Amino acid sequence: MTTLWIDADHYKTARELHAALKMLLGLPDYYGMNADALHDCLSERSEPVRLWIASPGEGEVSRSLAGICAVVEDLGGEIVEI
Repeated sequence: MTTLWIDADHYKTARELHAALKMLLGLPDYYGMNADALHDCLSERSEPVRLWIASPGEGEVSRSLAGICAVVEDLGGEIVEI
């Protein structure tokens, strides 16, 4: 299981958060920087993702992270709020 530690307070926009996920998960260049695109990319993998959430962020970042968490859980991953 791939494990990522996310502190959403470090991101000012949802796009910055998705750019970080793209880099950390090695997502392809065609990654569309949204929850639907994340679902498509992660569903191609055999290994689920575990997200350790240090902070959910605020505003659009928080809403985006909620979508990301839903995708991870939908694909058999795990969310840990610390």
